[in-house]
Amino acid sequence: MDDLKRSIDTQIESNQGKNLFHEAATQTLQFVQGTIRAIESISGLSDEQVSVLIEYASDKALREFCRINQYFTFNSVARQELRSIYTELFLNIKNKKASGDSIREVHFRNIQQWLQQTNPCAEKLYLSGDEDLQAIPCAEYSAAIQVEILQMDLSCIMEPVLDIGCGRHGNLVKCLRDKGLEAYGFDRLPDGLPYLTSADWLEFQYGVSKWGTIVSHLGFSNHFHHHHLREDGDFVRYAEKYMEILGSLKQGGSFHYAPGLQFIEAHLNRDLYGLSEQPFGNERYKSIMIIRLY
Repeated sequence: MDDLKRSIDTQIESNQGKNLFHEAATQTLQFVQGTIRAIESISGLSDEQVSVLIEYASDKALREFCRINQYFTFNSVARQELRSIYTELFLNIKNKKASGDSIREVHFRNIQQWLQQTNPCAEKLYLSGDEDLQAIPCAEYSAAIQVEILQMDLSCIMEPVLDIGCGRHGNLVKCLRDKGLEAYGFDRLPDGLPYLTSADWLEFQYGVSKWGTIVSHLGFSNHFHHHHLREDGDFVRYAEKYMEILGSLKQGGSFHYAPGLQFIEAHLNRDLYGLSEQPFGNERYKSIMIIRLY
């Protein structure tokens, strides 16, 4: 299994940064030597083991798409569709129903169509682009930097704490838990820690009057702002989720995030919510704390 996972790693790394919408994509996207041989070897594995490999390949592919463009969105349906594509790939190679080149072309065409359907902006962005893409990455910051930017006083933080878009390693969540605080986080593809969950922030159910503190450093609000500026942005769903997040706070609870969202903050009911803001960086951006008063 470890050898097969390494083969998957090598295969996905070989096509890192390749433009699926470039006119020469079918020629530049290749199976590396040994990929087909590795997948053919799954005939000796159990169905459960094959399922693990399909899940592994799908997650590795998702990480690569998110590395290339942090603003790509993949909900639960999109993830399941990607798993189906990799299931088809594994079965086609295992059953030897077509040549390697034919299987390769079908697979990458399926991936291209999947990305086009799940993120229509991708084709607009990259159709006339180079063969190799420049990444729009999302960095994972230390807990100390996040606390500083969000202007959080950990000595009086209300529990439980939820970190929206906590990052793969959940640095802030781990820091809070090390201090004895009840803290949880979720992200698209977090490490397998018991207090971190894999979820999409537009699908996550935040609950009602559940959280003492919610944080999101360069996560939810950054993407909300991005969608607010896009012509095809999903800004309505973001606005609905923003209000759902505020409604999930306990009385006296707070939502800390950066950057600020002046276009929606200006319309908050100040009888229900208090707002404070602090500039950071070059003072173009502000970190925000919303407190639920009642």
